Amino acid sequence: MQTATDKLLRALIGLAALLASAALWWPVEAAAARIKEVAAIQGVRTNALTGYGLVVGLDGTGDQTTQAPYTGQSLAAMLQQFGVILPQGVTMQPRNIAAVMVTAQLPAFAQPGQQLDIAVSSVGNAKSLRGGTLITTPLRGADGQVYALAQGNLIVGGAGASAGGSKVQINHLSAGRIPAGALVERSVPTPLQNGDFIQLDLNAADFNTARAVARAINKAKGAGVAQAMDGRVVRVRAPNDPDERVNFLADMENLALDLAEPAARIVINARTGSVVMNQAVTLAACAVAHGNLSVTISSTPQVSQPNALSGGQTQVTEKVDIAIKQDPGSLIQLPAGAKLADVVKALNSLGATPQDLLAILQAMKTAGALNAELEVI
Repeated sequence: MQTATDKLLRALIGLAALLASAALWWPVEAAAARIKEVAAIQGVRTNALTGYGLVVGLDGTGDQTTQAPYTGQSLAAMLQQFGVILPQGVTMQPRNIAAVMVTAQLPAFAQPGQQLDIAVSSVGNAKSLRGGTLITTPLRGADGQVYALAQGNLIVGGAGASAGGSKVQINHLSAGRIPAGALVERSVPTPLQNGDFIQLDLNAADFNTARAVARAINKAKGAGVAQAMDGRVVRVRAPNDPDERVNFLADMENLALDLAEPAARIVINARTGSVVMNQAVTLAACAVAHGNLSVTISSTPQVSQPNALSGGQTQVTEKVDIAIKQDPGSLIQLPAGAKLADVVKALNSLGATPQDLLAILQAMKTAGALNAELEVI
């Protein structure tokens, strides 16, 4: 009797075969995209901001200042700014404050007064930041200058409770966000209006994409406007008037271009067992044998009881059983596949799990039967 899993597997194999036969009749069209999706204007970028601050108002879930002394030092320094000076030798041990790191992304063209979303993460041993309030924290850029000020009530997407040694927790409690929690105090100048040329940086180095971008711009704006410098950079002549330059860039970003088929690549995540391959992956004829070897070790505690009046002591011993099982790996011949559907069908015929595919694909690549680049993440 077939199980639901067997039926699903047969259906997937049938679908793969159908796609393979269809791929032989219809040619693969080049993917269409816009320039804004494959390239970015040099200088128009976000900037990372970072700050160190305190979260107050926690319900006894803050840092333990004996193990995180910097929290108490930060509190004393903040109180001193408000004219509160602690007596010499007094050590504070509050449980409703926590030291945190605040991060934000300053977008391009951000102006003073605009609001930013911020992320707040604990750097001490606070159990939870739920219900806390971030005290005014300056956010600095890579140059050490303050570009924004952060403050507000945290939103923590989790909950937890503990009592009598038992603990229940949902999601993460030591990090949260404050929507519109920072105000921009300083803008970052951009070189958008400087010079007669602007530079487009491609998201991925590819000579064909660089040529396609330059051709699309020259076709819409005139010959000689754009020039591909290499596989990553395209230089474009733009109007000097700010209004005309913005209009020019708005039109240029939405120009459509046809992208060539990407290089064959297989991405393997060794931690999760995920395997992702693009349409360009092909498989040469090869033979694969893959078997599973499992070793099982079981330990059973046993009590050794001495006889009466023997003077011996009761001892606990362990009985260890070791079993080795090796599944037979039959040799399967895989035909040469010209399309992704053929590769999927061939690998499904092995009945391999995603973890098995990691080893099979690497062996195929070494044997020269796999026409693709392997990338392990």
